[in-house]
Amino acid sequence: MRLVVFADDPDWHCRRLVAACKRLGAEVVVTSLRRCRFRLGAGGSGIEIPGFGGAPPDIAVVRNIPSGSFEQVTFRLSLLHALRELGISVVNDARAIERCVDKSMTSFLLHKAGIPTPPTLVAEDTDAAASWRAMQQADVIAKPLFGAQGRGLKRIAPGDALPDPGDAAMSGVLYLQRYVGRASEWRDFRVFVVGDTAIAAMMRRGNSWVTNVARGGRCERVAAEGRLAELAIAAARAVGAGYCGVDLIEDERNGIAVLEVNSMPAWHGLQGVAEVDIADAIARHALGR
Repeated sequence: MRLVVFADDPDWHCRRLVAACKRLGAEVVVTSLRRCRFRLGAGGSGIEIPGFGGAPPDIAVVRNIPSGSFEQVTFRLSLLHALRELGISVVNDARAIERCVDKSMTSFLLHKAGIPTPPTLVAEDTDAAASWRAMQQADVIAKPLFGAQGRGLKRIAPGDALPDPGDAAMSGVLYLQRYVGRASEWRDFRVFVVGDTAIAAMMRRGNSWVTNVARGGRCERVAAEGRLAELAIAAARAVGAGYCGVDLIEDERNGIAVLEVNSMPAWHGLQGVAEVDIADAIARHALGR
């Protein structure tokens, strides 16, 4: 099979994934979506990907989508949509990526599926946000709608002012979640789902309530089973992800809750404590499709 890995930088994750695909007999090309294009009106598939000539690949695996202007990102997602329209297996496809990049849609789909998630409000209306915030009687977390690795998070105590939606991190939209974590000894969970299986899980312990590995969180292996696995698999199905990292936390009121789903997850920290080869699992899933 001919497989393309879309990555802007052949980092550790990309190299592991390429090696795993090649071990399974695939021909692999790594390229950026920046270098791909539509060419229409001259026959062929209509999409040109470096390294494949006029014929598209059999499979595409998306490691990242380069940042850019609204138009650039829309175009890059359109290329992924088009590959799916051609019947090419895309892991993860554009729809799953769009659902996960936009935290408001992720939260809505979790809610729709009946998956426990902290009380959340997403709005541009500051009066509505202030009214909802007053009802929580607890700290709330303000998050950038588009963001990852714990960047731009703000914890707001009762009585403190909410961020201005015009702040650069907020970009005009307030995404607010009631804080459900601990007062100390902070921890949460990351479960890695491939297909319909939770293949690995870890507990992240932080020096603060932000436990991301990129922010100094320490990883400890936990069993990918039970309620953690059940909720993670349900969350992956809700967003339509073929593989993803699901973040969960212990809610003292309601048990375990899902915080976020990452459709282009890093797994360097998790691989350090996992028994399974995560890149190999992703490669087998992609090629099996």
